[in-house]
Amino acid sequence: MRNFFIILIMKLIHIVLKIFGKNGGNLLGKIAYDWNPNIFKYFKINSPIIAVTATNGKTMTNNAIGHIFKTANKKVISNIEGNNMETGILSTLLKNCTLTGKIKADYLVFEVDEGYVPVIFKDLKLDTLVILDFFRDQLDRNGEVETLILKINEFLKTYNGNLVLNNDDPNVSRLGKANPNNKKVRYFSVEKYDFATDSIKEAGEGKYCPFCSTELKYEYYQYSHIGKFVCPNCDFGNNKISTYATNVNLKDRTFDVDNITYNIRFNSIYNIYNFTACICVSSIYKIETDIVKKALSTFVLNNGRLEEVKINNVPTVINLAKNPTGANVSLRILNEDDDEKELLFVLNDNIADGFDVSWIWDINFDKLNNVSRIITSGQRAFDIAIRIKTSGFENSKIEPYLSLEEAVSNLYKTNVKKYVIANYTSLQPTRKELFKHK
Repeated sequence: MRNFFIILIMKLIHIVLKIFGKNGGNLLGKIAYDWNPNIFKYFKINSPIIAVTATNGKTMTNNAIGHIFKTANKKVISNIEGNNMETGILSTLLKNCTLTGKIKADYLVFEVDEGYVPVIFKDLKLDTLVILDFFRDQLDRNGEVETLILKINEFLKTYNGNLVLNNDDPNVSRLGKANPNNKKVRYFSVEKYDFATDSIKEAGEGKYCPFCSTELKYEYYQYSHIGKFVCPNCDFGNNKISTYATNVNLKDRTFDVDNITYNIRFNSIYNIYNFTACICVSSIYKIETDIVKKALSTFVLNNGRLEEVKINNVPTVINLAKNPTGANVSLRILNEDDDEKELLFVLNDNIADGFDVSWIWDINFDKLNNVSRIITSGQRAFDIAIRIKTSGFENSKIEPYLSLEEAVSNLYKTNVKKYVIANYTSLQPTRKELFKHK
């Protein structure tokens, strides 16, 4: 009866929030979890639960998987707003369950914060776990990346469900050996693309083999430490690939899997990895190829994740970057574009961002391709401006503004193509300010 009344009260609160036009975020889950930390056990779920975790790309991949299933006319419950800790996922369940805790859906698809996988799925039965990548991120909250990897590795020791892993990230690929008895491990990989390099160009992790400590040998790097690698001593990295993306063409926004060409709305290598993971998941649940093709060709994520819009009739690309790799991928996309452009970089240091912004020194601002001006803003506008200056970019072409309104206003004094990079808490305020000029 206790859980029954908790759910009843949460549903009443949800109705009130909707009346006032509010979503509530993780509020319902926070209240319910404080009242009963064991409430996850109360839910009656008979459909497969699919979880996506990673440092970067989990929102994109989670929502794309959900879009594929919806295109296949399946009922999907998902935390598409991105509330990915235990209280956020609990909020999603509370909004979609009956008073007795029953969930009616064909699939539950959740993005999950890397540190909360063991917390959430000790009480919920997980059918498929997708792991995309691991990078340094918010060190003052998460600690070193190895801490997170070991936490998930411990969870996987007793996990026997489907496990979809990025074979090109040694930090992820290693997790396939966590439980030797799990026969449902699948690896995905992406063929070398045109802008891959022979040496690492951005900050990366996983330089040494986690099993024998030998230095890994790379044939190429796609970005950061993602690429084709192998341990010359114990052969770590040589796994059977279930889903392999080839013929990557970012200009045409196409790639192939099993001789099938997929058209997408994005032009970054890291999204090729995300969508390759989606195709792998679709194959597990036997979603028809034509449905997957249609879904990926129409999928967009208009929330500041590689969002392409026209602001004041000027082509503008907006992207989230909450850690060095996210920023470096954004700059890689910028550098792969030969057009003249200007950059707006917005940096905050709120609790959700992490107070430590020293990560900006791992961003590679060297040799920016055809960038005529950079504007910086946010609470740490001058920090990022100094970082850019020390990279060798001409000082007279750097304009810092603490006022976001002033920064955006000055950005559109020219009609040159714009790229906008914003970290976590600055993304939506920046997007809102940009759209005032639309």
